[in-house]
Amino acid sequence: MANLTCRTILLGCLSGLSGCSALSVLSEASAPLDTFELQPAAETTRGGRTSRTLLVARPQASAALATDRIMIKPDPAVITYLPDARWSDEMPAMVQTLLIRSISATGRVAYVGRSDAGPVPDKALLVRVDAFEVAAQGGGTFDVRVSIELTMINDRDQRVIGTRSFVQTETLATDDTRAIVAAFQTVMDALLPQMSDWAIGRV
Repeated sequence: MANLTCRTILLGCLSGLSGCSALSVLSEASAPLDTFELQPAAETTRGGRTSRTLLVARPQASAALATDRIMIKPDPAVITYLPDARWSDEMPAMVQTLLIRSISATGRVAYVGRSDAGPVPDKALLVRVDAFEVAAQGGGTFDVRVSIELTMINDRDQRVIGTRSFVQTETLATDDTRAIVAAFQTVMDALLPQMSDWAIGRV
């Protein structure tokens, strides 16, 4: 009986430790992360205005990219994420919002929006995000790289009007989270006006 009692107490202690460990892991997993939001392109009115309407589809992306976490690639075969930071939304939704706000800010298209609201569009912009990541380059340097492919289609007959890829890289010599986010903003500051001009030219 004494041995059984001792064994029961021991198992209870181990169970308690296991429970504490699980609670510790849950606590770490639920710890709030710093949240970052990228800004759309600055307002511009260059070029003529069209009365047509444009739908911007939710971007397609791999499962590893379709998250609110900031992707880090220590080498080409390894994927991880910044441990203390996240985007304000899942990356595809964030890119969709950036494109809509950037195109709309030009004042050159009568209506720009998502597929779940608004008038029937004249054109639809399909978006594929192939890279939205930080890649370690060795020697303490990192490349923030974004690669996005746009395809414009005629909504009525689904005819492809044009396709173009947009790629931009910014190199930095630190893995500081705020510096990484600032580099993403620099990359998008270069890409969003280019993508907006291309899309508007095909509406």
